Amino acid sequence: MKTRRLIAAALLSAGATLAWAQQGVSKTEIVIGSIQDLSGPIAGFGKQARNGMQLRIDELNEQGTIHGRKLKLLVEDSAYDPRKAVLAAQKLVNQDKIFAMVQHLGTAQNNAALPVQLEKNVINWFPLTSSRDMFDPYHRLKFAFAASYFDQMRVAVPRLMKEKGAKKPCTIYQDDDFGLEVMRGAEAGLKTMNMEFAEKTSYKRGATDFSSQVARMKAAGCDFVVMGTIIRETIGTIAESRKTGFTPTFLGSNAAYTDLIHRLGGKAMDGFYATMTVQNPYLDEANNQLRFWANKYKTKYGEDPTVFSVYGYTAIDAFIQVAQRAGPNLTVDSFVKAAEAHQFPQDIFGSPVSRFGPKVRQGSDVARLSQLQDARWKVVSDYFK
Repeated sequence: MKTRRLIAAALLSAGATLAWAQQGVSKTEIVIGSIQDLSGPIAGFGKQARNGMQLRIDELNEQGTIHGRKLKLLVEDSAYDPRKAVLAAQKLVNQDKIFAMVQHLGTAQNNAALPVQLEKNVINWFPLTSSRDMFDPYHRLKFAFAASYFDQMRVAVPRLMKEKGAKKPCTIYQDDDFGLEVMRGAEAGLKTMNMEFAEKTSYKRGATDFSSQVARMKAAGCDFVVMGTIIRETIGTIAESRKTGFTPTFLGSNAAYTDLIHRLGGKAMDGFYATMTVQNPYLDEANNQLRFWANKYKTKYGEDPTVFSVYGYTAIDAFIQVAQRAGPNLTVDSFVKAAEAHQFPQDIFGSPVSRFGPKVRQGSDVARLSQLQDARWKVVSDYFK
């Protein structure tokens, strides 16, 4: 009997040792990583996402654990440069030994870093980009959470153009993977209307002057502009257009759905449309739960939260849900299996119900429209796909 007990104890110990041998997982801790722009052109997004992630992690670590394990977040700065993203991924994956990469910001940056992660069996969880590359082609370690830029534009462009009675569409887009996804999705939408862009113009990542692009679109007589832009490019393009008397309908993707647009651009940004899912968390929001969360965030960080704060928070919350479901012997395989079997409910931020599945790595394919009205985002459509 004593011998049997010793054997059983040894087997249990061996099983525990085997589980803890999983990279990024110890008896007391799960280590995850994130790559953000903390010093480049969209540092506002990166800092907000980081804060949102840390808020949810602090809540977990203060109130409980994931099967006895705390969660630890390591963040590296890419400055929105794909080359720096690769170096950051190499550090997080090979030196820091993270279990998963969470909310990596940027399309080109994710595409550059993914080979580093996938080679070492590191999950890419809810990257902060809506590029189709995040779920197509399929890879078991890719988990994207939102409708793609392509599909957002494919559906939203004809929908809004018909509503506005627009006849001459143009586009300005960032000359990289992100901007091309927005532009190509809009082209697909226009094709359903037997239409094409009257003018296409682009800019290099990091550009600050958009006068020539605006002049080309104005000369083409465009009344509708699809914007493959993010923060300062959105503001710069619209501000230049207002200055020159160019007054089309402007539509951007969820990459431009941020409170920073009107905070930095002012009244001139009113009227701008963007696709979106979760709503911006205003401190005076009528929804009591959302208002409480927004004020909690401001108390902790001394600034108002934005939708990117929400993205960070919900990405960690979803990770926690899956890790809890995966059980005490957390491995990449058990996490993937749990993610494929879990449905994520709608939350206080208005996220749509989403789920993955075997061979399905896009959690949701729906989006809706919001418009800046009197320096505040207002949801103006239901979810569409």
